[in-house]
Amino acid sequence: MKVDVLVVGAGAAGLMCAITAGQRGRRVLVLDHANKPGKKILMSGGGRCNFTNLGVTPAQYLSANPHFAKSALARYTPTDFIALVEKHRIAYHEKELGQLFCDESSKLIVRMLLDECAAANVLIETSCAVAKVRKTDEGFSVLTAKGEVHAQSLVIASGGLSIPSMGATGFGYELARQFDHNVLATRAGLVPLTLSGKHQEHYQDLAGMALPIAEARVGKRSFRAGLLFTHRGISGPSILQISSYWQPGDELRMDLSPEQDIGDWLVAQRAARPAAELRNVLGDLLPKRLAQRLCELWLGSKPMRQYRDAELQDMGARLHDWPIVASGTEGYRTAEVTLGGVDTDGLSSSTMQSKLIPGLYFIGEVVDVTGWLGGYNFQWAWASGRAAGEAV
Repeated sequence: MKVDVLVVGAGAAGLMCAITAGQRGRRVLVLDHANKPGKKILMSGGGRCNFTNLGVTPAQYLSANPHFAKSALARYTPTDFIALVEKHRIAYHEKELGQLFCDESSKLIVRMLLDECAAANVLIETSCAVAKVRKTDEGFSVLTAKGEVHAQSLVIASGGLSIPSMGATGFGYELARQFDHNVLATRAGLVPLTLSGKHQEHYQDLAGMALPIAEARVGKRSFRAGLLFTHRGISGPSILQISSYWQPGDELRMDLSPEQDIGDWLVAQRAARPAAELRNVLGDLLPKRLAQRLCELWLGSKPMRQYRDAELQDMGARLHDWPIVASGTEGYRTAEVTLGGVDTDGLSSSTMQSKLIPGLYFIGEVVDVTGWLGGYNFQWAWASGRAAGEAV
C-alpha cells in the first residue's frame, strides 16, 4: 500500500495531524495497535474529556527547552479547537480554572475527530502494530501486522508510557533512537505520590479523606487545589500537579488551609471558645479525623485558654508549611502523562519534523513537552498535530 502520510497512533495528536493533512489533499493512513481509536480521549476527564484550557500559554508546559512549544501553541489555540467543537454542536462547559469539558461524553470528541477524518478521506486501521520501519529513497517502508506500507512522510504520534493497561508502549522512543534521535529520560507525571514506613502509617487510615483546597509546594513551584489521602499516600489535583516537578529526595510542603490565616483564626477561637480542646477547634477548620491525627502525633491538645498567642501563631505557621515526606510515585500505571521523551533539539518547532531524517515527524506526548493538569496536554496534542499536518 502506498500513501503520502502514515501516522502511527490514533490518539489526539495523530488524529488531528491526519485531519489536517487529509484536508490538504494528502493520502493519509493512520495505524494503531489498539482495538479502537482515541482510547485515552475516551477515558479522560472522568469520561467527559477535558479537551482544552482557556488559559493556555507556554508557561504551563515542562520541557528541557521551554521555548519549543511556543510556535505550535501560538498557531493553533484553544479558540481554534473550540470552533471545531462548536461546529459539531458538542455542548461543553467551563468547570474551573479555564478547564473545558463535554457536557455529555468524551465519545463525542472521538466521534468528531473520526467524522473529520472521514470527510478528509483519511483511512484508519486499528489492531495493527508496526513491526519494522526502514528509510527508503522515496520515504519510508513500514512493515505492519496487515502488510507493508510505503509512505513519503512518517508521523510518530504513539504517546508515552502512561497507563500501560490502555496499551501504552515505548514504541515512539525506540523508533526515535533507531534514527539517532536523543531521548530524554522519562518518568511518570501528573501522578499520585506514595508514602512509606512511618510516614505512611501516620496517614494511611485517613484514606478517602479530602481537603477541598490545599497548597502543595516543591521549591518555588506551588499549586493550590484539592488534596486526597489514599491507602498508598496522597493524591488530588494539587498533588498531581506538583508531582511533575517533584523528584525523590525533594522536600514537599503542604499549606493545609491556604485561604485562612490559621494563627489569627486560632487566637479568635480561643476568645470565643476558651474551654474547647484544640483538636475539636481544629476539627472545624480541617476534616475532623485529620485534625485529631495532627494533634495526636504532633501538636498536642489542651483547652484553648491554656495557649498563649505566640503558641497559636506558631501552630498556624506549621500548618501553613506542613512537611509530608513522599517516597515515590504510583508510576506509569496511574500517571496521566509521561515526562521527558524525544529531545526537542532534534525537531523543528514549527513543523515537528526531524532535523536528522527528512519526512519523519514526532508529535504529542512522545515529545519532551508535558502540560499541567487541566486540558493543557490535549491542547499540545491538537497544536503539535496541526503543525505537522500542515507540513507533511
